[in-house]
Amino acid sequence: MQMLNPPHWKRPKGYSNGISARGRLVVTGGLVGWDETETFQSSDFIAQVKQTLQNILTVLKEADAGPEHIVRLTWYITDRQEYLSRLGEMGVVYREVMGRNFPAMAMVQVVALIEEAAKVEVEATAVVPD
Repeated sequence: MQMLNPPHWKRPKGYSNGISARGRLVVTGGLVGWDETETFQSSDFIAQVKQTLQNILTVLKEADAGPEHIVRLTWYITDRQEYLSRLGEMGVVYREVMGRNFPAMAMVQVVALIEEAAKVEVEATAVVPD
């Protein structure tokens, strides 16, 4: 895997501008912060982020993949201001679950998610080397 961060660009914090990789593609659907019984244990944004990331790793494990194989995360959040005001907490939780793996990322604020109680939904793309 090769990080694509042009040297004359400002270094991104917490993500990569792009990634080049070869191997077997593993893609998740949009996962939210509920548990294995589809129950939200918390309405807190950070708790839902943590559970969502853990859910991604659980799905990736089924394909013998881990956080080091993730090349892209697409985030959908319902409250941009909450995200920005809790960015420090989110960074701690992200590193706790994902380690120091910073794939290409996009984040979009949406009016609502299909699961009414969800505050965040994330899609992941991973590439497992051949």
